[in-house]
Amino acid sequence: MKIYTLHKKQNLPITKEEAWAFLSSPKNLKTITPDYMGFNILSGADKPMFPGQIIQYIVTPVLGIKTKWVTEITHVKDHEYFVDEQRFGPYALWHHKHFIKEIDGGIEMEDIIDYKIPFGILGQLVHPILVKPKLEEIFSYRTNKLEALFGKYEKA
Repeated sequence: MKIYTLHKKQNLPITKEEAWAFLSSPKNLKTITPDYMGFNILSGADKPMFPGQIIQYIVTPVLGIKTKWVTEITHVKDHEYFVDEQRFGPYALWHHKHFIKEIDGGIEMEDIIDYKIPFGILGQLVHPILVKPKLEEIFSYRTNKLEALFGKYEKA
């Protein structure tokens, strides 16, 4: 069983409060997801984030195949971190930790995603060709979108 990890950091010139307000609202997921993915929240995004929250959405990650994805917010420490885990969807495992910390002149966002591809060895063969590049592309889009929304971080 191969478990992969994607680790990303991004600095933004905003306060921890601004970052938390944006990131802790499930409705903002659509804003930072590429349009071609057809991201559409079905339910669960009507309240601010809380442990036990179930969010259901449709996404089209590859080859135009619509996929239902269900995640649960399992851990929340106000203004510091939250964790979402896939309960149903395209991955055999999806555990996504989001951290926010203050830095000089802004905040640092850190994402650590541990994930497993289904289909055993076939999934492992497809990972470097299809899955990993797609995740890198999605996080690149998110980086650019957050900079467009909040500005580019410049060291003080």
